[in-house]
Amino acid sequence: MSSILTSIKKSLGIAEDHTEFDADITMYINGVLSTLNQLGIGPDEGFLIADKTATWESFLGTDPRLNFVPSYVLMSVRMIFDPPATSFGIEAMKEMIKEYEYRISTYREVKQWVIVPSQTVE
Repeated sequence: MSSILTSIKKSLGIAEDHTEFDADITMYINGVLSTLNQLGIGPDEGFLIADKTATWESFLGTDPRLNFVPSYVLMSVRMIFDPPATSFGIEAMKEMIKEYEYRISTYREVKQWVIVPSQTVE
């Protein structure tokens, strides 16, 4: 199983054994996971990481349609922790984050769509 913290650190270019930024990165990851929860992804009760033991599988389950979620988390964390150096890079990353949020919303609507019976007024 893949550690959420370790995979995000690796994608940020931080070695697993370098822990000086773990508290900051963990806080940013938890913020993004809260956003995902509000978008309908992850456990209903929410999800919190405290260290490298939390895995993507424990957050997402095994649905391969959610394989893009780690990329969304990485981009969102990177925008806070280590944003691109140019305005072009920042805008490109913001657009990709928006695209992922659209795809997350679409996934949730298809998966959790509930038809509410119409109510009659007497």
